[in-house]
Amino acid sequence: MSVQMVLLPVFVQVGLTFALLIGMVLARRKALVSGETKIRDIALGEPNWPKGATQIANCYRNQYELPVLFYALIALAMPLRHADLFIVLMSWVFVVTRFAHAGIFVSSNDLGRRSTVWLAGVLVLLAMWIYFALKMLLLV
Repeated sequence: MSVQMVLLPVFVQVGLTFALLIGMVLARRKALVSGETKIRDIALGEPNWPKGATQIANCYRNQYELPVLFYALIALAMPLRHADLFIVLMSWVFVVTRFAHAGIFVSSNDLGRRSTVWLAGVLVLLAMWIYFALKMLLLV
């Protein structure tokens, strides 16, 4: 697989992370400008942001949990030349689950749907890691 094909889903996932960061900043700025939140109420990291800003912030923070294992896998698979079609296709499936998860998280925040999509992403990433480990250890 070409480097571009392998890295494109990574860039899309990074784009999601930056989009959530910008969304969080804008939501927090809006809360401060409108007076809904006072600086003294959040100056020491107190969780006093409005619900919408908190949802986006939590979703943004979530991008530094499960996706870290995705980044690590790609960072290992590329130089070891094990980033094949399966890895690329599953990367796209993983990224789609992350977008679905984020969409649910920042909108309805329906925990049942969000958890189902999150679990789908976990299972896809687990399959990718098992596949990669078998390829590395068994030289498949």
